Amino acid sequence: MSELPNQPKEGRPGETSMVAAVAALQDYGRYRDLAWEGSFEEYLALVKRRPQVTRNAFQRLYDMVISYGTEEYIDNKKKLVRYQFFRDEIDGGRDAVFGLDIPLMRLMNVLKAAAEGYGPEKRVILLHGPVGSAKSTIVRLLKKGLERYSQTPEGALYTFQWVNLAGTGLASGGADTFASQMHEEPLRLVPPEWRDSAFATLGLSNEQFRVKIEGELDPASRFIFNGLLQRHGGDWGKVVAEHVRVRRLLLAEKDRVGIGTFQPKDEKNQDSTELTGDINYRKIAEYGSDSDPRAFNFDGEFNIANRGLVEFVEVLKLDVAFLYDLLGASQEHRIKPKKFAQTDIDEVIIGHTNEAEYRRLLNNEFMEALRDRTIKIDIPYITRLSDEMRIYEKDFSAERVRGRHVAPHTLEVAAMWAVLTRLEEPKKHNLQSLQKLKLYDGKVLPGYTQDTVKELRKEAQREGMEGISPRYVQDKISNALVSEAGEGTINPFMVLNELEKGLTSHSLITNEDERKRYRELIGVVKLEYEEIVKNEVQRAISADEDAIQKLAANYIDNIKAYALKEKVKNRYTGQDEEPDERLMRSIEEKIDIPDNRKDDFRREIMNFIGAKAVEGKKFDWQTNDRLRRALELKLFEDQKDSIKLKTLVSAVVDKETQEKIDIIKARLIRYFGYNEVSATDVLNYVASIFARGDAKA
Repeated sequence: MSELPNQPKEGRPGETSMVAAVAALQDYGRYRDLAWEGSFEEYLALVKRRPQVTRNAFQRLYDMVISYGTEEYIDNKKKLVRYQFFRDEIDGGRDAVFGLDIPLMRLMNVLKAAAEGYGPEKRVILLHGPVGSAKSTIVRLLKKGLERYSQTPEGALYTFQWVNLAGTGLASGGADTFASQMHEEPLRLVPPEWRDSAFATLGLSNEQFRVKIEGELDPASRFIFNGLLQRHGGDWGKVVAEHVRVRRLLLAEKDRVGIGTFQPKDEKNQDSTELTGDINYRKIAEYGSDSDPRAFNFDGEFNIANRGLVEFVEVLKLDVAFLYDLLGASQEHRIKPKKFAQTDIDEVIIGHTNEAEYRRLLNNEFMEALRDRTIKIDIPYITRLSDEMRIYEKDFSAERVRGRHVAPHTLEVAAMWAVLTRLEEPKKHNLQSLQKLKLYDGKVLPGYTQDTVKELRKEAQREGMEGISPRYVQDKISNALVSEAGEGTINPFMVLNELEKGLTSHSLITNEDERKRYRELIGVVKLEYEEIVKNEVQRAISADEDAIQKLAANYIDNIKAYALKEKVKNRYTGQDEEPDERLMRSIEEKIDIPDNRKDDFRREIMNFIGAKAVEGKKFDWQTNDRLRRALELKLFEDQKDSIKLKTLVSAVVDKETQEKIDIIKARLIRYFGYNEVSATDVLNYVASIFARGDAKA
């Protein structure tokens, strides 16, 4: 074919430079490390340097999570550990898990005990909780983490393949190589009866880690090994020197190497061979028997997950026929492929199930064996507001939601309602659910302590196991985002309306009393939102920095004089006067400080000032939340009449008032994250509240 005119020829400078630019991104050193191959002798030397490469699956999984670091913190007088791995920082937080530190601590305790060989390694780990509580996300993180870890120097592991088989009749079609189908540890080539003595003689253990290899070769490798041993007159050394090649093993779910996933399907289209492998009928003619291990595909989920992890999705929906394989795999670390002897496996078995399926397990006497071999870890819904908000902020951040403005507090009220549906009604302490939510979120409420929170959590044993899932809330936020209303902005009321409308057809609500309660909680959240925006507008009105600074200085001068029993110099007359009790009380009353507690509050502020002075820091009124709120409310009280906010609900606003309103709107945009539309909406809404007399005068 003749060349088309003006068509670039292969290898032209522009073309080559582009390929070179892409090729330059490749890390050849890393590629060589990941593609390492060596003799059995070289592998023994490698094990001597780093015996950790021989860790079993539980040890490797535990070390992988720990490698990302931990953080200890105190929550309500209880020491908790946060495992940074579950923040999924390497993947940009896409699968980050929030608010589940206690369940994750329980999971890590199980993995640690299993890694030490104390018993949990013989159990199925079962994550149990309501739908949408992050069970599958946790398992996905573990699978993803293992993949990455196997690519690091710390997480390196190795397997082997048989080589130089041509002419031996041991490989298919006269092939020269045969890979270990179950990615086995090379040290399994050392016969079990020699292992302890061999490892001791070679010094393969150190103070930090003792090499311990359990189990024997899979049927196919065992067949080849015995054939080669016979061919070489029983000379084991010659077999491993001439016919074994060790290579780096990279775990990958997509390649079905070391990570497996099993999901129940229609019983007619699924059988146990999906777990333990099946006969390769094309090779029966070659080998003459269906019991020849080379005519068998060891590619069931248990087989391919060897050395890593297998996930059972909705494990309790498994047919009883699969149960026996699961029990043997967990307890004995063995599986029974069709027509072959018990085969050793080394993998973490982790499943997850929802509440309804678990109740069925408890009532099924045929499942007693599974219950006995299961370690259940409850994964509840989040009951801490700030953690629930992080879920929605991750999915509906400004970077992800383009072309639509999410007004302040929109995600907060959605999260607030979701958490309220999961909380049990407080049985004592004269608390309302909203107050309980605030205490759980670390807020300080007068008359309640950390001991109160501990008692509340203790009395609510099933809290978080029922309620609305984050998925439902995410769906309704999405509905609001694609609606035509809002002039490019979604606000809290749009989302709350979507949440309420969806309750009518919510498939998981079967109880009308429950549906009614959820609707009532929408009302509770709306009232709380009113308080939030009233406070915000009040702060915007009182955000005159010069005026509030002067008010703060005046108050501090007066309480200093009051505490030291001195007089205050009048800034205008220059005369010494008694502290202005009326001014002080007008500020303190704004945050409900009673007259008989005013001295306590004033001493608190003086102590706060003194503590800052000891630290060498200058006192700033904004650093004390109670004082800041009192000053803002006092300034709001002094300025609200001149601004005439109530006139917003009328059709006519004079020029002077409009200018002041524009200043407030600008402050809402600058300090609180509103845009022009949402700032106007929230001002109109708060103005309507003031107009109907709901705000304090």
